[in-house]
Amino acid sequence: MEIEISEFLLKNGAAALAGLFMGLERQYKGKPAGLKTNMLVALGASGFIMISLLFKDSGSTDMTRIVGQVVVGVGFLGAGVILHGEKGKKVEGLATAATIWCSAAAGCFAGFALYLPLLIFTIFVVVINLVFGYLNSKVGNHTNQDE
Repeated sequence: MEIEISEFLLKNGAAALAGLFMGLERQYKGKPAGLKTNMLVALGASGFIMISLLFKDSGSTDMTRIVGQVVVGVGFLGAGVILHGEKGKKVEGLATAATIWCSAAAGCFAGFALYLPLLIFTIFVVVINLVFGYLNSKVGNHTNQDE
């Protein structure tokens, strides 16, 4: 069992780059999880996928369980970001937690060497964060307007 170094570098580089792009907008907005967090989450997910691929030919490895465990682990990080908010006054950090979750998915794409889906997925996440972040700031919360 061995990972070829060029494949290792390509997969991890793609994961880190996707995490970088996803984390840029979060970092710019001063959110608790920005560049470093998103890059590390994507890199970690890619690493776990690559490790699991070493055992793909053994009869006891279920790749869907490996991906599922990455999702569960990242869920704890996302929960930490959400709970970091205003101490129960309101829910904050959902978009940042969702971006962390997406960074893990990006890492999984990279770990499986699915580079075109990784690129498209990363573009979707970045565009959604930018466009809807802008729209959200313009629309604001008008639920209490009638009071």
